[in-house]
Amino acid sequence: MKLVDEAEIQVIAGNGGNGCIGFRREKFIPLGGPDGGDGGDGGSVWIVADENLNTLVDFRHQKVFRAQRGENGMGQQRYGKAGDDIEIRVPVGTAITNVGTQELIGDLTSHGDRLLVAKGGKGGLGNMHFKSSTNRSPRRATPGEEGEQRELMLELKLLADVGLLGFPNAGKSTLIRAVSAATPKVADYPFTTLYPNLGVVSVEPGRSFVIADIPGLIEGAAEGAGLGALFLRHIQRTRLLLHLVEVEPLDGSDAAEQVRAIERELARFDPELMHKPRWLLLNKADLLPAEDAKALAEGIVAKLDWKAPWFVISGLAHEGTREVMLKVQAFLDELNQAEAEAREAGDDA
Repeated sequence: MKLVDEAEIQVIAGNGGNGCIGFRREKFIPLGGPDGGDGGDGGSVWIVADENLNTLVDFRHQKVFRAQRGENGMGQQRYGKAGDDIEIRVPVGTAITNVGTQELIGDLTSHGDRLLVAKGGKGGLGNMHFKSSTNRSPRRATPGEEGEQRELMLELKLLADVGLLGFPNAGKSTLIRAVSAATPKVADYPFTTLYPNLGVVSVEPGRSFVIADIPGLIEGAAEGAGLGALFLRHIQRTRLLLHLVEVEPLDGSDAAEQVRAIERELARFDPELMHKPRWLLLNKADLLPAEDAKALAEGIVAKLDWKAPWFVISGLAHEGTREVMLKVQAFLDELNQAEAEAREAGDDA
């Protein structure tokens, strides 16, 4: 299914029911007082993360969500029934923004996370609340409050541990096929990947991570050029970026300059991405003699003054891919261990 990763919806909470003006009219009770009950509260609108969903496609067809109104109060001190809440289910990894203020309301990153996005109006007071020593027959009640209304932007960001970066045809789809069970389309023309693909890399029983094949970026992606602009946001949550580049680009371009071009797009979109761990994978080494591929790779690394880990691989021939995935798993294990120790230290404090 094609991933639909943005949707704009309107949420309308229920109004509160009106308070009632009523008086006791019972035989043999000559001084019956006010007995108008309160209105019920309006229903609220909640957004709930559901791990069984992976797209926002349903919001193409339904864009308005309205909770139930509270019932009006009634005589004999009977309260109106509260309106039912409604739940809007979205994929895990959905961020919710108020369109009017551009404020991020919440970010649902775990299954079952709930976010109140529109609160129902409070029910009005019946006249039984306004009785006093000087006003024994109040003809006053309050109307129910209006429920909140909001225009919301839902934005799905993939929850992957590792993201693959690179120009179109750098070999990202081939690599994800090689290391996981994902089967993205592979062809010899640009923009084969039209939407992100997720794959689970299992290095051994009980040790695995999620890798995302992000559509190829081109220069100007941060400003909206190409397909990668739609998906740059998906790498914001990854913990490690694997930057693929052809060890000898088939179009004759400069591999080091390709790397720098992607770096410029990352910095334009979100400067924080430049501080995210990023390893360099020099791909398609199977097209050259081993010594030539290694020499070209060392030249690219020197030209870039690359300090992070780098590897010479072939996704198509599965050369070096296992080694890279083992090192990625070890890196993620270290991060998990450090985070666990930090949490324990915080709990002890």
